[in-house]
Amino acid sequence: MPAPILVVEDDPQLNQQVCALLENKGFEVTCVHDGEQGLTHALAYDYELIILDIRLPLLEGYDVLSQLRKCKQTPVLILSACGAEQDRIKGLSMGADDYLPKPFNIEELILRVEAILRRSQHFEQNTTHFFIEKNGLSLNKHQFEATFNNASIEMTAIQFKLLWHLVENAGQALSKPYLSQQVLERQFSRYDRSLDMHLSRLRKKLIAAGMGAESITTLHGRGYTFNA
Repeated sequence: MPAPILVVEDDPQLNQQVCALLENKGFEVTCVHDGEQGLTHALAYDYELIILDIRLPLLEGYDVLSQLRKCKQTPVLILSACGAEQDRIKGLSMGADDYLPKPFNIEELILRVEAILRRSQHFEQNTTHFFIEKNGLSLNKHQFEATFNNASIEMTAIQFKLLWHLVENAGQALSKPYLSQQVLERQFSRYDRSLDMHLSRLRKKLIAAGMGAESITTLHGRGYTFNA
């Protein structure tokens, strides 16, 4: 079955171009042109990916993302002319899975879409086990579900995948290049803050769930480790 994708972009020409491109690649695409429509569709239907502009009429893209993350963890790829580092950091810190500044290369867009979908659809194919339990933390790789002391922890597919790799290798230092390749499926760049932002949000969620602040430790010059 084709992966359903929601495109929220107010530029009519770009909206049509992106939607036509995705449809030609075999995806099932829904296209809307303002933030209110985008949020309504995002909450009402189970999309596998949402491509979201930031400067939208009626409801800004950041507000759409904020409202969405209160109840759903659908992967989100931000497309925006706001390409400054602080804008990318803001989007990622609010729960976006990736950020592509305008103008962008169409082929790069497709590669990023496919990479995000692979993370959520085929992550479980690369392992021989699907459940991890450690000190009250339980991970279910089939459902992308995490619980601590039987209480659910809502997280995106990227955050879950990060946590899985860290817990699976508890006590070991996992480098940024390794995590970038395994989780984001791209080579690490020291100018790319995506991994840092995903880890920051993951830490906050674990702390909010009752886990210690030291559960994930930064080892300067070496990477990150999960403390069992």
